[in-house]
Amino acid sequence: MKTLKIYDPPMCCSTGVCGPSVNSELVSFAGTVNGLKKAGINVERYNLSQQPQAFVMNPEVQRFLKEKGQQGLPIIFFNDDVAFEGRYPSRQELLDIVNIDSFPSENCKCKEGSKCCSGN
Repeated sequence: MKTLKIYDPPMCCSTGVCGPSVNSELVSFAGTVNGLKKAGINVERYNLSQQPQAFVMNPEVQRFLKEKGQQGLPIIFFNDDVAFEGRYPSRQELLDIVNIDSFPSENCKCKEGSKCCSGN
């Protein structure tokens, strides 16, 4: 199964709509992540302030934090290989890395697991 692991910097939430101002980059990224989940990609997302143990348990993330510090986050893995670091990728970059053309349609009435609305 294709797996995307996202290690976020400390923040109050992953959507970008918390706090005094909206972070449009995080809002867009959160929408893309939701689309990947609907397309069958396994997504694991960890926030340093809420799940520090996940950062401790991953030797590659530990090494990254020692070298670049938390200001170097996010670090994003695809199938256990570092795919992106220090920034959130665009929707197209994520589609390319997971090797899908598009997300399932929001209005798709197909049965789960069917590819009729996937654009493939």
